[in-house]
Amino acid sequence: MVIATELCALSEYRIYPGNGKLFIRRDGKPIMFGSSKAFSLTMQRKKPAKLVWTQAWRRLNKKGATDAVIKKRARRTNKVARAVVGLSLDDIRKRATQKSEVRSAQRDAALKEVKARKTANKSKSGKKSVQGGGQVNKVPKNVKRAQKGASQR
Repeated sequence: MVIATELCALSEYRIYPGNGKLFIRRDGKPIMFGSSKAFSLTMQRKKPAKLVWTQAWRRLNKKGATDAVIKKRARRTNKVARAVVGLSLDDIRKRATQKSEVRSAQRDAALKEVKARKTANKSKSGKKSVQGGGQVNKVPKNVKRAQKGASQR
């Protein structure tokens, strides 16, 4: 047997037949209250969400009904390898599978080449420019310099 129940407008509790108060608003909408307490608080224009014992407050503050809501498991994102501007995807995969010794040997060879280039450039530029021409010793800004003509204290 199913009993037709109403819901209280303030607390959202069930109101069984023969209980509660029916209030008709000016606009003609019927509102059911489960108790005189609910009716009184509504007439005082109290917000249900601020009353701890109402369902609205419980919903707002995530109380109860934890069993009903089960969190969805987040899918793990899959890494997708993409080609970079200078390298194709195959080159990237080859480098990833390469041993560290091979990579370190390549790095050393590249460093030697860069150093050789620098020394070659220095020797070329050293012949062209006059040595020691126009270089001024830099003095840090926080060090006071002696002014011309000023006496020392």
